[in-house]
Amino acid sequence: MIESKPWLKLYPKEIPATIEYSSDPIQTYLENSAANYPDKVAIHFMGKELTFKQLHEEAVKFAGYLQNHIGIIKGDRVAIMLPNTPQAVISYFAILLAGGIVVQTNPLYTERELEYQMKDSGAKAIVTLDILYPRVTKVMPQTGLKHIIVTCIKDYLPFPKNLLYPFIQKKQYGLVVKVKHEGNSHLLSEILKMKPLKLTKYEINPDEDLALLQYTGGTTGFPKGVMLTHKNLMANTTMSEKWMYKCHPGEETILGIVPFFHVYGMTVCMLLSIKMAGKMILMPKFDALETLKTIHKQRPTLFPGAPTIYIGLLNHPDIKKYDLSSIEVCISGSAPLPLEVQQKFEEVTNGKLVEGYGLSEASPVTHTNFLWDVERVKGSIGVPYPDTEAKIIAVGSEEPLPPGEIGEIVIKGPQVMKGYWNRPDETAEVLKDGWLYTGDLGYMDEKGYFYVVDRKKDMIIAGGYNIYPREIEEVLYEHPDVVEVVAAGVPDPYRGETVKAYIVLKEGAKVTSEEMNQFARKYLAAYKVPRIYEFRDELPKTAVGKILRRQLVEEEKKKIDEQNKNHA
Repeated sequence: MIESKPWLKLYPKEIPATIEYSSDPIQTYLENSAANYPDKVAIHFMGKELTFKQLHEEAVKFAGYLQNHIGIIKGDRVAIMLPNTPQAVISYFAILLAGGIVVQTNPLYTERELEYQMKDSGAKAIVTLDILYPRVTKVMPQTGLKHIIVTCIKDYLPFPKNLLYPFIQKKQYGLVVKVKHEGNSHLLSEILKMKPLKLTKYEINPDEDLALLQYTGGTTGFPKGVMLTHKNLMANTTMSEKWMYKCHPGEETILGIVPFFHVYGMTVCMLLSIKMAGKMILMPKFDALETLKTIHKQRPTLFPGAPTIYIGLLNHPDIKKYDLSSIEVCISGSAPLPLEVQQKFEEVTNGKLVEGYGLSEASPVTHTNFLWDVERVKGSIGVPYPDTEAKIIAVGSEEPLPPGEIGEIVIKGPQVMKGYWNRPDETAEVLKDGWLYTGDLGYMDEKGYFYVVDRKKDMIIAGGYNIYPREIEEVLYEHPDVVEVVAAGVPDPYRGETVKAYIVLKEGAKVTSEEMNQFARKYLAAYKVPRIYEFRDELPKTAVGKILRRQLVEEEKKKIDEQNKNHA
């Protein structure tokens, strides 16, 4: 076992190589915490708090309504289109308690994106905000949606914020939507005032029954519904808990900024917090100043995030006014964590910030760095979680590669998905004999630490050389005036592709392309140095903060096509 998993030699004694998992469905996390910690605060939301007992009671009440009034039976899909609010957590567990499958939906989706996902998933109902109600009603006729459950931010705000919120909403969004509890429109606030209805408990087989359809980002073609079972999610949450062995059930406070409609936020923040009976501080969106104030006041101990969140905080001019010392553990996911960012954030908080690695298809975490007791390795995504196998294979073949050689990272473990929803051919492309082919290029060192070099699809081939964007980005992040950077391959008539760097500078900084070029040449081989620099005020990102490299490449291709048309 050690020979095939050299990283097990590195595990501190507190982390088991293998775990005995519960055979209960995911909703038992909430049931157990409500039974063991009924009066403990489960959720803090802008001043309003809910105990585990209250959270469980509301989820059960909503689940009974879903079964009795909306007709949800085992296996029905119900979408959640909400930011991080108490209603998002209540809805998630209510759907599972009712026997349904959760479909996570981004509140920023356009009508076209929403229509596609609702059609593809076959969702029967959707839980959404009042301000999104008009968007949902427009797509309903084209989909299988039969019911909309509507909620309002103000419903879970304390007095007097709940009275002021409609005025803020009108100012911010230009509208206040009034929805009546009638027909196929249902108000969550009205549902929770009703007496509990009989709840049918379905038998759940955690190994086979789906808990979640998690849609991929759609950076390559249409988004696909990743089928995650109760066992997948339970395994990954348990692995994360074992990894954080110095954290204590019932004692931790978790900052919930990473959106729960992203699988990373859902597992490492929401599910882990509910399992450990932690207090979740929910924030519907990332705002650097509000986040600094919240950390200062609420004293979170765990802070799952993404690199752009940590970068945003580090570059806020008022960061020194706030006490961030409560933070003990941060695991960064969704995008590569620049070394410079890790070091600066640890200096500011005295906590541990480590990079993890995963993907929606693995619930999502497969690798992470050690938090304590083991020396960390710079630039590594860490080692595989317990019960997780990983290896590097030659691209285009099944041949395992020795340490130090770059190939595709493939993974096997109880957190790996069942497959893509209604896509057997695409499932077969990435799942082979239980191994998940990630599409990421990397290597493993002699000790068992893994390194991601880049996405297979993001690798730049310029003049016959293979160039990995992450290596270029790591160098440019070291420039004192750089806040964010992404490198991409853009079309070039001579080299095939050439390297372009898109850069966001610190406020007030002035750096020329030539100065940046000279800086890059100190640390990169000539063929890797960007030939083009573009300075921007911001970079396009997903809701979870991942920079959209492909969008920048597509913009570049369109520019070239336009130029060619004009020359023609």
